[in-house]
Amino acid sequence: MKKILWALTGALVVSAPAVLAQLPASTPGVAAAPLYPALPSETPDEFKAPVDGLDYVKRSVMAPMRDGVKLNTVIIVPRKARNAPILLTRTPYNAVELTSHNESSQMESILQGYDNAADVIVEGGYIRVVQDVRGKYGSEGDYVMNRPLSGSALNPTPVDHSTDTWDTIEWLVKNIPETNGKVGIIGISYDGFLPLMALVNPHPALKASVPMNPMVDGWRGDDWFHNGAFRQINLSYVLEQVVTRRNEAKWYSSHFDDYDTFLRAGSAGELARQRGVEQSGFWRKMVAHPAYDAFWSAQAMDQILARQPVTVPTLLVHSLWDAEDIYGAIAVYKAIKPQDKDNKVFLVLGPWNHGGGIGDGSRLGALRFNSDTALHFRQEILRPFLDHYLKDDAPAAQIAPVSAFETGTNKWRSLNSWPSGCVSGCAIAPATLRLAANARLSLSNEASRPASAPAQRGAFDEYVSDPGKPVPFRARPIAPYGYDEAKGQTWPRWLVDDQREASGRTDVLSYTSDVLTAPVKISGEPVAHLLASTSGSDADWVVKLIDVYPDQVAAQPEMGGYQLMVSADIFRGRYRESLETARPIAANTALPYTFAMPTTNHVFLPGHRIMVQVQSSWFPLYDRNPQTFVPNIFYAQPSDYRKATQRVYHDSYIELPLVGATR
Repeated sequence: MKKILWALTGALVVSAPAVLAQLPASTPGVAAAPLYPALPSETPDEFKAPVDGLDYVKRSVMAPMRDGVKLNTVIIVPRKARNAPILLTRTPYNAVELTSHNESSQMESILQGYDNAADVIVEGGYIRVVQDVRGKYGSEGDYVMNRPLSGSALNPTPVDHSTDTWDTIEWLVKNIPETNGKVGIIGISYDGFLPLMALVNPHPALKASVPMNPMVDGWRGDDWFHNGAFRQINLSYVLEQVVTRRNEAKWYSSHFDDYDTFLRAGSAGELARQRGVEQSGFWRKMVAHPAYDAFWSAQAMDQILARQPVTVPTLLVHSLWDAEDIYGAIAVYKAIKPQDKDNKVFLVLGPWNHGGGIGDGSRLGALRFNSDTALHFRQEILRPFLDHYLKDDAPAAQIAPVSAFETGTNKWRSLNSWPSGCVSGCAIAPATLRLAANARLSLSNEASRPASAPAQRGAFDEYVSDPGKPVPFRARPIAPYGYDEAKGQTWPRWLVDDQREASGRTDVLSYTSDVLTAPVKISGEPVAHLLASTSGSDADWVVKLIDVYPDQVAAQPEMGGYQLMVSADIFRGRYRESLETARPIAANTALPYTFAMPTTNHVFLPGHRIMVQVQSSWFPLYDRNPQTFVPNIFYAQPSDYRKATQRVYHDSYIELPLVGATR
C-alpha cells in the first residue's frame, strides 16, 4: 500500500516500497546521489584541515612493498625542514595514535607519549615517520607475530620485516623532498625488535639503529617464556594483539585480584580456551612449542645477527628493571660486539622499567635516583648519537662505547665494554655467595667449585611447594596487567616492589648476609648454582638476589628495611638436561640446576645486607608447574597439580660478577 502513514509518535513513516524507490543504484567508483537533495548533508565530502597554524605538516600515505602490499605510513615534517634526516618507527601499535597523542599545533605535543623521544625528535629537527606493520591497523597484508625471516621454514614468503623496512626506506628517500636521504630507525619492545630486523640486509640509506628494550628471544628470557616457564600474564596481550587487525577484542577482568583469575582457571591453556585466545594462530604455535626447539631458536635475533658483522651504527638500550624484555638487548650485545671491528655497536644500561628511557627517569616506584636519568640518556647519549650519524656535517659524538648507570651509588659510568667495573684499574672476578645454615649467606671472593654431585649431598633447607597456594609475584590484590596508573595498573614497576611479603612465607627460603661494612659492587650476570631435590617429578626454581636496606633510612623513611630485587629469574626443572627436550626429574634426588640471571650494575652499600630468596612459584606472572611431569603443561589437568617437598642444599650458591681492584 503506497500511502503515507503517521506513526503513533507523530513521526512521518514512509512505506517500504516508497523508501526503496528513492534509494539510488549503487555504482562502483561513483558517489551515491544524496538521499534527500532538498536538505543536503552538512558534512563536506572531504574535510581539508587548515595547517597554517601548525609547526609541522602531517601526511598519510600507503607505501608500496615489493609484493604489492601497501603499508599505512604517517609522515610528520617540521615546517622549516630542509635536508632533514628521517627518524622511522615501525609498529603494530597504531601509527595514527602514536602520532596523535595530543591535539596541538606543536609537533612536540602530538608526539608526547609511547615510543616517541619527542624532545630529541623536535629539537633535532627530524622528520618523524611511523608506520603500521603489515596486517595491523591501516596497513594491508597478513599479521604474523614477530614475522620470521623470509625464505626460512617458518616463513616461505618473499617478505619479512627486513624487506618491508628496506622497501619503506626506499620509498621515503625518494618521495620526501625535505630529507637529506639519511634514515635512522628507533623503537621500544616490539618496535625495538624491528630495528634489529632492519640490520639484516640493511638499506644503504639506513645510517643508525636504536633498538630499545627489544624482543629478541621469546623463550630464553623475553615476552613469552623465561627458561621454559610460561609468562601467562601475557595472555591478554596475545588476545588483543593477534585476534583482530585493530585490537578490537579486549581482555576482561573476572576478579578484582588477578591471582584469583588465573588460579581458578587452572592451567594457562584452560584460561586461553575460556577467553578465546586459542583462536589465535600464534597461540597455537606457542602451545605446540613449549620447549626450546627450532621454532624459537631460528627466530632469536641475537643468533641471527651473530652470523655476520653489523654494518649500521647501533645503539642498544637496556633497562635494569625491564618487566617484559630484560633479556634481549644484552643478548644481542654479547652476540654482535665480538665482530664489531669498526666500533659501531654501543650499549646503554639505565635504571628504568620497560621503555622508561623516554619518560621521567628520576624515580622508579620507591627508588629515587637523584637526577632525571632518562633525560640524561636522551640529551647526552641518544641525541648526539643520532645527530652524528644522520645529520650532514654533524660534530663528532662524544659517546662512550658503554654508558651504564650504577644503581646504589646512582652514578653514570662511561665504560669501554660490558661487563666492566670501571674504565681502568679494576677487574671483574667470580665470587661465591653461598646459601649456608641458619638462613645465612656467606660471601667469598674466590670462585666456587661446581654444585655437588648427587652422592655428595649434605645439609639442606626444605619447604613444601603447594600449587594450590602459589607464591604471588607481588603483594595481593594483584591488579590486571596494564599501564594505566589511574586504574591501579602498576605492572611496569613491579620488579622494584618490596620483597618482604615473600620473605615471610614458609614456602620461600630466605638467606641473609651480615651487615656490610664495605661496598660490594657487581657488574654483569649473576649465575644461580642450585643443588636441589623435589619429591615430585617436575619443579620450578625461582632465585632472587636482593639488596636489603638498613632498618632505618632517615632521608626516606619508607625505605627502612626495604628488600629490593636487583636480579631474579625462574628456571623450569624439566629442562635441566636439555632446553630442547623436557624430561622428568628423578624424585628425591639432589641435582644441579644452573642458569644465568638478568644483568645488573649495582653497589650494595655499607649498612645494607645481601639476601637471596628461593621459591618454586611466581604466580600469576608464570604458569604453575604441576610438579608432576606431564608432556605439555599447557594441557595440565587439575589432578596433575600436587604438593611437593623441595630441598635446597647448602652446596648451592650464587656466582657474583664481583668488581675489585686489579692486582
